[in-house]
Amino acid sequence: MTLIKTSFLNAISVVIKMLTMLGINKILAVYVGPSGYALIGQLQNAVAMLLTFSSGAINTGVTKYTAQYSEFEDKQHSVWRASFRITLISVLIISFFIFIFSDFLSVYFLKNIEYSIVFTCFSFTLVFFALNAQVLAILNGKKEIYAYVQVNIIGSLVSLVVTVSLAFLYGLKGALIALVINQSVVFFVSVFIASKFDWFKAFNFSGVFDKKIALNLLKYALMGLTGAIVVPLSHIFIRTHIGEQFGWESAGYWDAIWRISTIYLMFITSVLSVYFLPRFSEIKIKKELRAELLKGYSLIIPTVLFLSLCIYLARDYIVVLLFSNDFLAMRNLFLWQLVGDVFKVISWLLGYILLAKAMVKLVIFSELLFALSFYLFTVFFTSYFGLEGVTYAYCLNYFCHLGFMFFSLKRLRVL
Repeated sequence: MTLIKTSFLNAISVVIKMLTMLGINKILAVYVGPSGYALIGQLQNAVAMLLTFSSGAINTGVTKYTAQYSEFEDKQHSVWRASFRITLISVLIISFFIFIFSDFLSVYFLKNIEYSIVFTCFSFTLVFFALNAQVLAILNGKKEIYAYVQVNIIGSLVSLVVTVSLAFLYGLKGALIALVINQSVVFFVSVFIASKFDWFKAFNFSGVFDKKIALNLLKYALMGLTGAIVVPLSHIFIRTHIGEQFGWESAGYWDAIWRISTIYLMFITSVLSVYFLPRFSEIKIKKELRAELLKGYSLIIPTVLFLSLCIYLARDYIVVLLFSNDFLAMRNLFLWQLVGDVFKVISWLLGYILLAKAMVKLVIFSELLFALSFYLFTVFFTSYFGLEGVTYAYCLNYFCHLGFMFFSLKRLRVL
């Protein structure tokens, strides 16, 4: 599967996902307002952490080793057996704790015990969340792009229907519940689509537990858990800092600008995971790796520059279209957020080389360093420049991240 073909197929999925997210954003903005939007951001960060814990944080490893062992089906099956067992054990433990501590989680993340029902629902549906993520990781590693795209398209449509329905019926509480059950429904769709392939058989997921492969997957667990903890936590701390210093409406503005970045960068970031992670995992020769990297940049950099420029010029229309007039105060956040997005995409492609080559220590160190620096930069810049300071912090953080990735790969002679 070539980069262009993968990008084209993935674009179909991403366009549909973007359109559904635009619809969801509009509904949420109208029903919950800027302050409610900040709560949704808190929950999404919490869900991201808990989902990674529940899957054992190994899905990147599942994709990597499924692609790496493309010529050795027995080894692929050993990877799936180990990952399935790790995921099942992890998800049962995490679900139990979410159920027991639902009141605490509601107060800590959502500032109100009234929303404990959200975490109770999550505890019962988390197993389907985790297993769906694993099926998608396998489809990605097997390079079954058509099936992968199908699942993502259906998942986007399900998210739209469930979120709009529950937000309309139950307001903010309904929207929060929708966020924790969407992907659970999609699991059954993923299994149905994957079952059409000869390799997707129950006996390939059960049998002898290969300890050596499990240890290799646990390397990715360390990397995944680090990212799952420190990145959402840094966002929670930043959001809390903004809320306490400037009010929760301002925190909602930051969440909104972050959501815009997430939506328009979705095409690029999904290509990174769908094409480059399996591709970098296959490559053994430095010259070939460098050529693949340059090919990626020749497509990605012009794309992100063009998109970010268009968004900046149309920022006022975008705010009203995606959110409401109540969010127009966020227009001053666009410039440096978009510049930061450019640095982010360039540095992320280098980061996928670290993941593909399982450079555990370097990945963990960079996650810790730049999550901390983002928070510290935010505290520093917001104290001098107000809310706009958070976008200065974001831009500077990813500029430093890019430099760190480039010089680290050069020093290790990977490039």
